[in-house]
Amino acid sequence: MWRWVRQQLGFDPPHQSDTRTIYIANRFPQYGHYTPQKFIDNRIISSKYTVWNFVPKNLFEQFRRVANFYFLIIFLVQLMIDTPTSPVTSGLPLFFVITVTAIKQGYEDWLRHISDNEVNGAPVYVVRSGGLVTTRSKNIRVGDIVRVAKNEIFPADLVLLSSDRLDGSCHVTTASLDGETNLKTHVAVPETAVLQTVANLDTLIAVVECQQPEADLYRFMGRMTITQQMEEIVRPLGPESLLLRGARLKNTKEIFGVAVYTGMETKMALNYKSKSQKRSAVEKSMNTFLIIYLIILISEAIISTILKYTWQAEEKWDEPWYNQKTEHQRNSSKILKFISDFLAFLVLYNFIIPISLYVTVELQKFLGSFFIGWDLDLYHEESDEKAQVNTSDLNEELGQVEYVFTDKTGTLTENEMQFRECSINGTKYQEINGRLVSEGPTPDSSEGNLSYLTSLSHVNNLSHLAAGSSFRTSPENGTELIKEHDLFFKAVSLCHTVQISSVQTDSIGDGPWQSSFAPAQLEYYASSPDEKALVEAAARFGIVFVGNSGEIMEVKTLGKLERYKLLHILEFDPDRRRMSVIVQAPSGEKLLFVKGAESSILPECIGGEIEKTKIHVDEFALKGLRTLCMAYRQFTSKEYEEINRRLFEARTALQQREEKLAGVFQFIEKDLILLGATAVEDKLQDKVRETIEALRMAGIKVWVLTGDKHETAVSVSLSCGHFHRTMNILELLNQKSDSECAEKLGQLARRIREDHVIQHGLVVDGTSLSLALREHEKLFMDVCRHCSAVMCCRMAPLQKAKVIRLIKISPEKPITLAIGDGANDVSMIQEAHVGIGIMGKEGRQAARNSDYAIARFKFLSKLLFVHGHFYYIRIATLVQYFFYKNVCFITPQFLYQFYCLFSQQTLYDSVYLTLYNICFTSLPILIYSLLEQHIDPHVLQNKPTLYRDISKNRQLSMKTFLYWTTLGFSHAFIFFFGSYFLIGKDTSLLGNGQMFGNWTFGTLVFTVMVITVTAKMALETHFWTWINHLVTWGSILFYFVFSLFYGGILWPFLSSQNMYFVFIQLLSSGSAWFAIILMVFTCLFLDIVKKVFDRQFHPTNIEKAQASF
Repeated sequence: MWRWVRQQLGFDPPHQSDTRTIYIANRFPQYGHYTPQKFIDNRIISSKYTVWNFVPKNLFEQFRRVANFYFLIIFLVQLMIDTPTSPVTSGLPLFFVITVTAIKQGYEDWLRHISDNEVNGAPVYVVRSGGLVTTRSKNIRVGDIVRVAKNEIFPADLVLLSSDRLDGSCHVTTASLDGETNLKTHVAVPETAVLQTVANLDTLIAVVECQQPEADLYRFMGRMTITQQMEEIVRPLGPESLLLRGARLKNTKEIFGVAVYTGMETKMALNYKSKSQKRSAVEKSMNTFLIIYLIILISEAIISTILKYTWQAEEKWDEPWYNQKTEHQRNSSKILKFISDFLAFLVLYNFIIPISLYVTVELQKFLGSFFIGWDLDLYHEESDEKAQVNTSDLNEELGQVEYVFTDKTGTLTENEMQFRECSINGTKYQEINGRLVSEGPTPDSSEGNLSYLTSLSHVNNLSHLAAGSSFRTSPENGTELIKEHDLFFKAVSLCHTVQISSVQTDSIGDGPWQSSFAPAQLEYYASSPDEKALVEAAARFGIVFVGNSGEIMEVKTLGKLERYKLLHILEFDPDRRRMSVIVQAPSGEKLLFVKGAESSILPECIGGEIEKTKIHVDEFALKGLRTLCMAYRQFTSKEYEEINRRLFEARTALQQREEKLAGVFQFIEKDLILLGATAVEDKLQDKVRETIEALRMAGIKVWVLTGDKHETAVSVSLSCGHFHRTMNILELLNQKSDSECAEKLGQLARRIREDHVIQHGLVVDGTSLSLALREHEKLFMDVCRHCSAVMCCRMAPLQKAKVIRLIKISPEKPITLAIGDGANDVSMIQEAHVGIGIMGKEGRQAARNSDYAIARFKFLSKLLFVHGHFYYIRIATLVQYFFYKNVCFITPQFLYQFYCLFSQQTLYDSVYLTLYNICFTSLPILIYSLLEQHIDPHVLQNKPTLYRDISKNRQLSMKTFLYWTTLGFSHAFIFFFGSYFLIGKDTSLLGNGQMFGNWTFGTLVFTVMVITVTAKMALETHFWTWINHLVTWGSILFYFVFSLFYGGILWPFLSSQNMYFVFIQLLSSGSAWFAIILMVFTCLFLDIVKKVFDRQFHPTNIEKAQASF
């Protein structure tokens, strides 16, 4: 019963087993007492609140914030005991803050509700009762057969049953899920692929068994058991069978699929998981300052309470003749009275904690983030991409970065691959003007020491090639050479997952390839730019991949169409670092073609020119080229039968499928014959070298984390300026054991100590890094911290995140930034303090999971040096100014208690108490925090060294904080004692001889304070616009106008009006005007003198730059 209740409330999922059993079309077995598993409906819920829980849930979340909860307690205390100020003084600002935040969050959630209703109410077609019926998306159940037409989005996670194609295949784009724009091919099992009509599907009796829902987009394990003529047929299901919700059907008229995951259990919904909340260094400093001010508040309340009872120890002050106690007051508990007085003083001084600080900071961050998107310098015209802000909470953190961790491919480089060179059977070639040029002289070469191969796409037959090409070195071995090159480029043309656009695919599938269809017209789509570049290169050299027709891969070799039957694809994974295909050649041979990193291919090879190829691969890498090795293996019939059996068993396993497949893949991909290697170039992005140099000048250490081999990575590092030619490059590579790794790290540490003058760069690979992080973290981090540049190669995604985590938790606790463009960079982007995604060619997953997204690496310099600098200065001044003006506000209230026998009499009127932070002093600091530019942006970008002046949170250091606090106390003393000595004892200031009362005195102090703190903000402002002038002088004017109206009219809704005619009388006194001008001048004069003195004798780099500009 209890479990059922928990399931209904959503605390326990209804399914507990490791797998789920789905009866297609919900045809459950009729025999026995079968109880079907319960699954959730297809509703998507991205909203946070409902109409019923919005108020309690939102209030609970808001009062989890310490400041809000503190002011709630103060408000309740004011309601429960007799306090000197009205509950309105605390309740109104609290209500304002809570209401504004609730409206903002409610509006955002309302938009999410609208979006959810639109998605859940979308019409879909479902096969029920032998017909096709229309229903809403939210009504789809697990087991329903769903029809999806071309260009429609899949409404649930479906296992493909059939399509309009005889082979049951369809093309899908998952751009909205992982950002990959290439077409992916999905296939149905043969037994259901033929069921292309609703009537045929109605006869299907089948069961799908699969794993429970998980977030991994690329992982799915299951099997389908089809009952045909009383016989059960079992077929494996993998990722190629699963159509994900959110993906779109392309180049296929329609498909039918069975829903296996619905609603919030779809992979798309499971990837909604919110990122962990990141907090900026400024926010942490702000919380520290709040605690200090809370201690000041409690201290003032305790001092006042103790002094009150000390003063009242004398009988004449305990119960003066004008203030006799009641009998109840005389008999009340002294302990309760002490607590009550302490709470009353706490209420009286509570405004020293600025509740409006949180609202102002949130507004500043939210509104300030728009300036990044509006910056035309961060707009990339070619891709029509502007900078995006996904998290406005970290704007100021952009000004505090000490480490930048960057991916290489697509981040420092363009991720536009161009085929440059290759090594075939130990001979190195490079492409020049569409021709392959080999190194070394040949007997019949007329080119001296170069021989070349004319692009094969322009020759029509083999005899033409033999006669006209200088690819062969002699007549005797010409045919053998051609065969080697033919096999190499066939491996390139067949071992991939490239797709071709639909028009060409349809025309090719109809019959033999038309001679008029030139290779240049083919348009390839690939998830990896490397694959696309290689297939296009093979096409230029005469081996043209024409397309897929079901299980048939069509390749045109020298004008002749050849059909290879695709038997198996051994998918790429980061552990193996290779992919393979098993095909049946037109002659009937079973061939395995393998493509991958040289470290994963060469150890498995038993034939071919292994040593020569290895030398060539290293040479390619030194040029900064990306390398892949190609190999093949031929199977006998008996070998293939064994492989086919093992693959079937592994792919139909529901438990430990990955481990079993890995074992089978290893069994297959061995005893290879090496064909050669390819080398493609990935060009550096524009201004990468200048950006990295600027980051270094700003005191930021740059680490490059990449999956490339170390020779390639080092070459690119040198070309982009990450490593200098004069830099001492240290290497931690190919470490085999903990002891070997520790010894090597010790040697590197000694070299750094001995050559401490020279700059050092460190290169470390993935395997050595794993050893270093396992046992020798401290030693490894010491070596890294003394290197000005670090390159980590052969890195897995989680290793990237672990490196960043280590730097984050090191003793210095530096601020880290990670930047990347691919899905493999998401883990490091989310781990770093600030994550930046490049909107590149590897999809948008990095950009979607980042805090900020930009189109090019070069934009990073302006983002940090200009926007980061401005945001940090603005918010640092905002935070300290808020504390300053609240010290100015409350300290006179504390001093006033010494002159009123600690009777808890308030110095200011309750309306002034309420509006001080909300109206009178709020706008100037908000506009300053949005528009201030204390130095020209071009100067900041051209002088990266200015970034060092704000690093390590210098503007919010304890020293600066104490200066602002001391300034606040000193100004408060001038306000209070200046007013007291100038007019406090003078009884003849008014023409009628009337004395100033306590409200006039308090109003004088308040007036001086409003003018002074506003003028102080004006002194801090360097960049004046008409908006600054309007809010600065307008705030002072508004205070005077409001006070004249508030005190000049008897308001009927106010029970008492202490301020009636007080402000008018104050302004009618010449002495008061003199006092106001004198005190404001005195406060600001001291501040101006300090600023002038500092600028003349101890100028900062920023102040020097301001003077020079």
